[in-house]
Amino acid sequence: MSLVDPRRGDIEDDASSTKQRSLIALAGGLLAEISLPKLALVWTLSVLVPALLLGLAPLVATAWFATVSDKLAALAGPGSAIALIAVVAIGWFGWRPLWRAAEQNFWALNALAVQPSYAFCREGLQHLVERALSRDLGAQERARLRARSSAGSGLILAACAAVIALVVWPATRWAGTVADLAQLHRFIVPTLANAVVVIAGYSAAASLIWGFTDAAMDQPLDLAAFDTAPAGARRFRVAHLSDIHMVGERFGFRVECGRGGPRGNERLRRVLAQLDEIHAAEPLDLILVSGDITDAGRSTEWAEFLELVAKHQALAERMLILPGNHDVNIVDRANPARLDLPFSPGKRLRQARMLSAMAALQGERVQVIERAATRTGKTLADALEPHRREIAAFADTGALRQSFCVARLWHDLFPMLLPPAEPDGLGVVILNSNAETHFSFTNALGIVSLEQVQRLTATMRQFPQAFWIVALHHHLMEYPRPAAAFSERIGTALINGSWFVRKLGALARRAVVMHGHRHIDWLGECGALRIISAPSPVMGARDDEPTHFHIHTLAAESGKLHLLAPERVDIAGEDTASHAQVSAPRSAS
Repeated sequence: MSLVDPRRGDIEDDASSTKQRSLIALAGGLLAEISLPKLALVWTLSVLVPALLLGLAPLVATAWFATVSDKLAALAGPGSAIALIAVVAIGWFGWRPLWRAAEQNFWALNALAVQPSYAFCREGLQHLVERALSRDLGAQERARLRARSSAGSGLILAACAAVIALVVWPATRWAGTVADLAQLHRFIVPTLANAVVVIAGYSAAASLIWGFTDAAMDQPLDLAAFDTAPAGARRFRVAHLSDIHMVGERFGFRVECGRGGPRGNERLRRVLAQLDEIHAAEPLDLILVSGDITDAGRSTEWAEFLELVAKHQALAERMLILPGNHDVNIVDRANPARLDLPFSPGKRLRQARMLSAMAALQGERVQVIERAATRTGKTLADALEPHRREIAAFADTGALRQSFCVARLWHDLFPMLLPPAEPDGLGVVILNSNAETHFSFTNALGIVSLEQVQRLTATMRQFPQAFWIVALHHHLMEYPRPAAAFSERIGTALINGSWFVRKLGALARRAVVMHGHRHIDWLGECGALRIISAPSPVMGARDDEPTHFHIHTLAAESGKLHLLAPERVDIAGEDTASHAQVSAPRSAS
């Protein structure tokens, strides 16, 4: 008889569990263990260098303009004319890269600092207000508080940003000369001051706009009622799984659960076996797995997942997967203080593994959107084919040049599209909602890029009669229920979720949003937009306790996508029964 059963885990498995540690405990461990040289290098590459490039842009532009003006004023003879032509040519060919660099670094700083600051302020204020009101809040009262908190957070952040801009303004300099640019070290402080004023000024204006726009928009509410299927409407059966967190060893414990959750992958085996039976009795149209397929994006975890799915061919042919933060952003599953340098191969390897799995499962079915034409084009498999050797070489060597290829592909391939089979059929938009972080402590943050939304809306215009599932990993907005722990509320947010909801407003009648991430079973609406949050059929319960997921039925008719009452599929714990049970459709309440 062993003193400690290794199959049941021990304190080492609990050490990495975010569910068993407070935000203060995680932050304390972070300060004790973090690599300060790495942190300084990451800060320099992620913040200091973009700020320098952004602040330098007006100095370079004004120096060029001053040079052109001087040459025009002193124009005499062929030598001056040639010099002027040379200066103009430099500006003609150089302004585009300069503008592109300034624009990219501006939006990089916006995504890194401005939007997270606003989201932090908004969620923090809402959390404090809800905590201050000890009594239970009704749905409408909670919605009003959310709206007022959004406006308040916009005012607070705008005021703080305006003060920063006024304090830094005396150190700025907006005009430069060629002679000045020859001694750039003298302009480090003015250049940084320029960047601070630009970002602070933008933050002040944007925070006011975001705050009052968020306050004026429809707030999320629990779904009031399910639709009834119109006669003759075409139905689509969609099994929605999420956050299955595959581990690479038989008795492995998940990062968040520690010993408190399922070990190994046996529960998912039961999920797929039950789906096989359900599909045989009443065929499924789609199986959507909305992210966190693996626990840490490791190769062994992907191997386990692909081996398991290969045993269920009928399910594999209907399965769509998309990236979650655990698939691409976990630097070290045992140490949240560890940093991944932006140029290290770890992040790109995790992205390459995700793309490889997507190509294996859905490469011939989903299409990518051509960047320039904003229309659907090649299949994912065809888009990856020219880069196959380079990706394989990167997996072998981790070379920096090949790493850039993976990063560029990752950016260009989303969103992906499963196009509707008929003009008025059901299509699926697959988004990448993971923030570009290199730090386990911030791995769960999300953002939907402007480029993805532009390509999404432009492409959907090609299918004016189609209906859509918009699939992503992160939740769009905080759920309308008593506040969760503050660490979950700010640490897992889609930082531009409210903006994204507004962008989807025009599609609301013809679309539903399906996501995972929080492991919460919730069906709700934000105005006319229906939102479906999937529970995890693997996480959220101890090994001997049941879990569940849902099969949703969507009915398309007369320009509206109807959401019918779902079927709940219960998955028994390992010590109770070996089969799941399908319950009757539930009511909205």
